[in-house]
Amino acid sequence: MKKTIYEYAEVIKHLPIKDKYKKNELLIDDLLIEKNGNIEIYYAPHNDYLNSKAKIFIIGITPGFQQMSTAISTARKELELETNIEEIQYKCKVAGRFSGSLRKNIISMLDDIKLNEALSINSCSTLFEDKDYLLHTVSLVPYPVFVKKQNYSGHTPKLSKSEFLMKYVYDNFIKELSKIENFKEILIIPLGRAVEEVLYKLSEEGIICEKQILKGFPHPSGANVNRVIQLEENKENLIRQIKENIAYSLIMNL
Repeated sequence: MKKTIYEYAEVIKHLPIKDKYKKNELLIDDLLIEKNGNIEIYYAPHNDYLNSKAKIFIIGITPGFQQMSTAISTARKELELETNIEEIQYKCKVAGRFSGSLRKNIISMLDDIKLNEALSINSCSTLFEDKDYLLHTVSLVPYPVFVKKQNYSGHTPKLSKSEFLMKYVYDNFIKELSKIENFKEILIIPLGRAVEEVLYKLSEEGIICEKQILKGFPHPSGANVNRVIQLEENKENLIRQIKENIAYSLIMNL
């Protein structure tokens, strides 16, 4: 069963109120969900909220520490104000979803492959603003994962080969996907090859349709120094995929 802020509200209330946390403040036993060898999974309210009417799914591997810190900071401040829990869940999603330079890169790359034109919007930045009813951001593993206290990249161990991590994909991600209205019509944008590989596996199992997956979209992280080159190399194919396989059904459902 998915963990939510209802279970961790008291833990979060005991944290100091601040904009950013350090790892030693959040990677604590009270927030630890599960551990396997040097892999640790911690709770953060980043993925509590579900937009069941979304038409665009942007999928990462797992929230990184920056997203974890942002989401918990938001939750801590809102709990102090005694904000309704469901509203806190939404605010944590808004604040934490690919926060920082990652979001900026995603928007620029999506505009570059003309997703904004397919959606008849000026820029994909509005997907994170007034058009966010079209967007759902999610992670294959809904909670922050760390290997030796470092952000998990999806490769060591390889996500698709890790039984420990893949159980979160089946127990959480797939169940969440099934709650989306007309989920076999949504556009699924995987951030990087590790995510894409898992989605191919799910398409082979008949859970999603392969044509839903936007193939070849580079990981937008600043650590991926080749992302601009990769995007340019795949640009025509990505635009074609949006036009041929996705744009019509998206626009008809707006």
